[in-house]
Amino acid sequence: MPFKRYLCILFQKHLFMERKNPFSPKRNPLKPFSSSSEKTGENHQNPLKPKQNYRSNAAFSPPSKEGVRRRVTPSEGSSGRLIFGIRAVLEAIHAGKDIDKILVRRELSSELAKELFTALKNNNIPVQRVPIEKLNRLTQKNHQGVIAFMSEVEYQHIADIIPALYEEGKMPFVVMLDGVTDVRNFGAIARTCECAGVDALVVATRGGAAANADAVKTSAGALHAIPVCRENNLAETVQFLKNSGLKAIAATEKSSRLYTQISYQEPLVIVMGSEDAGISDEVLKCCDEQISIPVRGSIASLNVSVATGILAYEALRQRQLS
Repeated sequence: MPFKRYLCILFQKHLFMERKNPFSPKRNPLKPFSSSSEKTGENHQNPLKPKQNYRSNAAFSPPSKEGVRRRVTPSEGSSGRLIFGIRAVLEAIHAGKDIDKILVRRELSSELAKELFTALKNNNIPVQRVPIEKLNRLTQKNHQGVIAFMSEVEYQHIADIIPALYEEGKMPFVVMLDGVTDVRNFGAIARTCECAGVDALVVATRGGAAANADAVKTSAGALHAIPVCRENNLAETVQFLKNSGLKAIAATEKSSRLYTQISYQEPLVIVMGSEDAGISDEVLKCCDEQISIPVRGSIASLNVSVATGILAYEALRQRQLS
């Protein structure tokens, strides 16, 4: 066999082995395979099983100039789909896509950026101005200083849910989360509420947990089964629910009244606060009753998802008895 042909065969075998094993030491792992998602500016992945790749949802960022990888926090790497680029994000907003939040480079300023900010304000989409390094850790593609975190669920409005429940002859049962930011708590609460027959979850537009892939996975898919309503002002939402005939019950450790000492046999909304700050004063003032769950151990309070489950199933127990 001629020597040149022998070299040619070896070279073709080498290329084949590289394609067969993409993590071969001879291949640069920092260069991902090209895909159609690069053309659309959107990272597609299974919402129930995020990719384990640091370019999308990994535990590490790309190596720095010194060659040391810096760990990325879970909040930075646990989102569902990402859309990046000013024009792509604008088109998603105009198309009515549900967006959890948008990260924008601090120094971003242009005519197109002004159009983006106007659209974000008109649609009440949370925005965070961040250094460009944070954006680069999320994607190495041309993000133009803008990355949008797409929601895994379709948000609704409680004003549309309540009339429909009454029309169906149901007794509305709503759970509101004020300041609950942990996505796993959010998912666990959604799962419990769906099992207990809660008609809707209400969360704040800002300051609440994102309905991302981790939340959906923790909820065992319940976030796709129960309506999730995102509202701008929770205090005004409580007032609207009260005007619609619902009794507002706030769960707070400051109350001396036990959760078993009230009636749940009427239309109601149960308000749960964060484990550190509890329910905000503005929302607490709007509630009709305040209740607590007794704690006898040395730990000051229960996990918010556990507390929600206790109250939801007390409501279910009383309603079944009636």
